[in-house]
Amino acid sequence: MLQRRGWLGGPKPPKNPHSLEHLKYLHHVLMKNQTVTESNKSLIVEALRSMAEILIWGDQNDSSVFEFYLEKNMFLFFLNILEQNSGNYVCVQLLQTLNILFENLQHETSLYYLLSNNHINEVICHKFDFSDEEVMAYYISFLKTLSLRLNQHTIHFFYNEHTDDFALYTEAIKFFNHPESMVRIAVRTLTLNVYNVNDRAMLRFIRDKTAAPYFSNLVWFIAEHVREVDNCVRNNANHQHRDRLRDLVAEHLDHLHYLNDIVTLENEMLNEVLIHHLLHRLFLPLYVRSLADGSPGDDNVCQYQYIYTFIMFTMDTLLVIERPLVSSVVALFLLSQVFLIIHHKPLVHQLAEVIFNRNLDSLSLDGEGTVSLVSILYKIDICVVACEGFNVAVDQLHGLYVQISRFLTIVLGIIRHPSTTSNSDDGASSPEAEAITSLDVIPKGAASAVLDKCNYTLPFLDTIYSALNCTGSDYSALFALCFLYAILHNKGLLSLKKIVELGLVGKEEGSESYCHWLIERLLRIISKSVMSESKVRLATLRLTSILLKKVGVRDTDCVLLEEHLSSIERCRAEAMQNLQKYLKEEEMFLDIFEDEYRTLQNKPLNVEYLMMDSSLLLPPTVTPLTGIEFSKRLPCGQSEQARQLIGIFFTLRDLSLFLCKESETQLPLTREQDCIQTNDKLDLNNSDLIACTVSSKESKQRRFLVVELYQLILVEPDSKRLGWGVVKFAGFLQDVEVSSDTDSRTLHVIIHKPSGLRRVPILAANFIFDDHIRCMAAKQRLTKGRMRARHLKTGRIAVLLGV
Repeated sequence: MLQRRGWLGGPKPPKNPHSLEHLKYLHHVLMKNQTVTESNKSLIVEALRSMAEILIWGDQNDSSVFEFYLEKNMFLFFLNILEQNSGNYVCVQLLQTLNILFENLQHETSLYYLLSNNHINEVICHKFDFSDEEVMAYYISFLKTLSLRLNQHTIHFFYNEHTDDFALYTEAIKFFNHPESMVRIAVRTLTLNVYNVNDRAMLRFIRDKTAAPYFSNLVWFIAEHVREVDNCVRNNANHQHRDRLRDLVAEHLDHLHYLNDIVTLENEMLNEVLIHHLLHRLFLPLYVRSLADGSPGDDNVCQYQYIYTFIMFTMDTLLVIERPLVSSVVALFLLSQVFLIIHHKPLVHQLAEVIFNRNLDSLSLDGEGTVSLVSILYKIDICVVACEGFNVAVDQLHGLYVQISRFLTIVLGIIRHPSTTSNSDDGASSPEAEAITSLDVIPKGAASAVLDKCNYTLPFLDTIYSALNCTGSDYSALFALCFLYAILHNKGLLSLKKIVELGLVGKEEGSESYCHWLIERLLRIISKSVMSESKVRLATLRLTSILLKKVGVRDTDCVLLEEHLSSIERCRAEAMQNLQKYLKEEEMFLDIFEDEYRTLQNKPLNVEYLMMDSSLLLPPTVTPLTGIEFSKRLPCGQSEQARQLIGIFFTLRDLSLFLCKESETQLPLTREQDCIQTNDKLDLNNSDLIACTVSSKESKQRRFLVVELYQLILVEPDSKRLGWGVVKFAGFLQDVEVSSDTDSRTLHVIIHKPSGLRRVPILAANFIFDDHIRCMAAKQRLTKGRMRARHLKTGRIAVLLGV
């Protein structure tokens, strides 16, 4: 049979685009157009796209398609086009075609055909123009798609054990810190897909050749990111850059989730390297050491920051780290996120052990061992250069050189041997202390702070407990509470002996101890929450209550001392007393009361979500204009003050009942099971019924109006039982608004949804009665019923408050 030919002498495209013949036709087209020009690039792009469609079809329907593709080695067309540097338009289409192809192949044999001859690795290593965002997006998407096809068999097409080369991985991690978040996410996904392949030779290559530099760079950029968070917090007191702070915190969370995904793969070879870098390059030298930057509740925070920044700056310069610490508040916030997200026992156990049971002496600045005093003094001239930032005159540098040398010698001695300064028989100051005090570069009084700080037995734990003092406001206390919550709920810390000794978990060795200072600090926060003009936010109080329930109950039995239980009861009584004046003065008191109770029941505090909120890092604000949720800010105005006190009352009541093992019997004021529901059938023989037509935007229906003790009910007669009715609508009388119409037979009735201070109507309709007498009677019943319902509920609140 003669083959059909076109008017130029070439074969015509077959009618069926999904066939082996069409692939042969595309092969002919590409053979005739091997050089890309402006005139034929659209034809080439369309040919490549059609080829991908045919290969996907052949994968599912005709194996001969891939046999022909392999026989003609058609992948060379892709490489030939790339080598010509034919422009970004063609490159984008080529990458998109390859991406679609690898994304849709179903049979492994077809996949092996495409991956054979190492052609894919040549595409991966091609020098694309990554300045073009579209090229970058399709390239990284292509790499991610390839990583999704990795398994113990396909890994050998990408990792060459003989040449020790793994282009898919090494090329991808070059973009781990790309400005575009989409690219960064794709790189993280790709690396996780690689780490998840159980091939020891490949994993050994990653550990030996790439893990240290990749994890080191990753940790470095996370540290830089953390410092950016800290700078944003320091320069954002007026909430002017909240969006930027929100993005930074979200990025830090992404980093932590990525790290957690890696360690939970339980790959020992990689985890060993990663955990070492995280502990010694990030968590200990930056997060934990920043906790020793003064106590968040102290007035000398800035002074401590200056001293420790100076010491760290000097030593870091010598050790080629050269980065400052972050504020202790930011450190607490970040550590809370770490323990909430990462539960890998080898990592979190070491980290928690340092925080709870170690001091500054346990932290090595270089992460490898002790600090070398000889190397520091040998390189002391670098310190002098570093101190030029302190505006020291040139003629003072020689004296400053001597002072810094002496200063570092003393400080390192103190850090190594804290016992030499902690005990003094006569109480006189040591020569070392006098030497430090004589340094001109340290502010007056700051040197003694260095000595005191070095002498702290547990400086990191002390910072956490100092934050719980809640002096001034609860700004730092909230983060300390979140940190303790994260520690208590971290699955990798269930057996940490130090936490057991602190009395933070159930019965184990040492659990007989009773942590007075933790419980008393929690009680102090509760006590301050009921004071007039309290600066304790509802979120802080609720988290305090959660922790007290955790540490105060073991095996369902309350272990709090009687004096501590009495303290809680006193605070509860004071909260009740604070509310009594608002009961009579605040018009919306009932609505606020019920709304706050619903909020407490339906939206219990979620610490994981709480620690995702970057606005917590900013000083507590009063104004609602910031858009910050009410429980995370201070009240503004009379109504919000009442709402705050109601929230405090509910929290303390719930805590008291829990510790006393009592059930709630008086709340909510209206129980759903006691209310009439839609489709209930009622005996209406002895009820006062008023017939009306309910006209709304949606419908117009004949109903009977019934006013019960707490509810407005609309019924229609039951067709099966005489004198009975079927409930078609039921709403609370306290939420009813009634107004007259120009038509004396019509009432405008609006019933609001009892779900918050925002008045959302669940029924807005005209009630049309048979005559004006019935209309007036209905209005009177609804008005009086609303007043009666609100009065009854207010009376029940009064009983709750002891009025």
